[in-house]
Amino acid sequence: MAMLRAGAAARQLVDRAVGSRAAHTSAGSKKIVGVFYQAGEYADKNPNFVGCVEGALGIRDWLESKGHNYIVTDDKEGLNSELEKHIEDMHVLITTPFHPAYVTAERIKKAKNLELLLTAGIGSDHIDLPAAAAAGLTVAEVTGSNTVSVAEDELMRILILLRNFLPGYQQVVQGEWNVAGIAHRAYDLEGKTVGTVGAGRIGRLLLQRLKPFNCNLLYHDRLQINPELEKEIGAKFEEDLDAMLPKCDVIVINTPLTEKTRGMFNKEKIAKMKKGVIIVNNARGAIMDTQAVADACSSGHVAGYGGDVWFPQPAPKDHPWRYMPNHAMTPHISGTTIDAQLRYAAGVKDMLDRYFKGEDFPAENYIVKEGELASQYK
Repeated sequence: MAMLRAGAAARQLVDRAVGSRAAHTSAGSKKIVGVFYQAGEYADKNPNFVGCVEGALGIRDWLESKGHNYIVTDDKEGLNSELEKHIEDMHVLITTPFHPAYVTAERIKKAKNLELLLTAGIGSDHIDLPAAAAAGLTVAEVTGSNTVSVAEDELMRILILLRNFLPGYQQVVQGEWNVAGIAHRAYDLEGKTVGTVGAGRIGRLLLQRLKPFNCNLLYHDRLQINPELEKEIGAKFEEDLDAMLPKCDVIVINTPLTEKTRGMFNKEKIAKMKKGVIIVNNARGAIMDTQAVADACSSGHVAGYGGDVWFPQPAPKDHPWRYMPNHAMTPHISGTTIDAQLRYAAGVKDMLDRYFKGEDFPAENYIVKEGELASQYK
């Protein structure tokens, strides 16, 4: 993965900090903290359910057999949280996008022994990456671990919203039967124009899965897809996002959350979309202006909004997306299927093993290394 230079001032800080906090200075027993969602009554229903507090990524016995101290919790918010108790002396923090521990500059400053931040999954925007870089920390994630899971989920939500599935399901549950109440706004996917904002690993997989539906496929990204793959998929590159938006019947968000993309889809950007557009966002909730989305769904300009990402997470009970019309929202679940859990648990274990041995990680896993941020976060 191409890495870009951090600023000169940050680099000077790194040069002073790396000697004591870099991932390679890893001899001896380590204190490792994992923050995951609580499974409760569901913990014992599947032996491969490893992505929860109870499952602990399936690495507890392995870590403890090597003499390391492994603490796992779901309590992550506030000065009195369980996580906060361990910040000062932990060496490694493992967290997950599905129940993110927000690693602020303030927390990084407190974490005097911290060397390594691992994301069990994809997407490390819950970490203040410039602060991590300035402190000489290594940040890594399990690249590719849940790309298939998320792309499949996006396709499902496109179909759910286009076919007006949820009102039909609700009718059945409520003992009703009103075909017209569903059919008046149900559409085929075939022939529709679908655009993805971002065509990285997940975006490309989605485009490939959409090809058999005979859609018109568009994509916007800072980099153009390999011409051979682009031809194979049948997708057209749109350099100008504002020019692409009004062409699309369906828009899917597949871009990382960065300072550039935070709040990107505000009232003005949504107004550029055609009336009746469907939006699916499994990327990050903070890419959207929360109230602008709710207002557009209420007015009918957006015919349906679906996804599994919110800001913050967990979403508060009064979050407006819970109550807006024509939505297909769930908790953050698309990338934490059982199959994905096994992949990202294996990836975390591999990186921890390399960390203990002082070895490099797979290059594509690094988000921050030696003061440099991965290109997608610049």
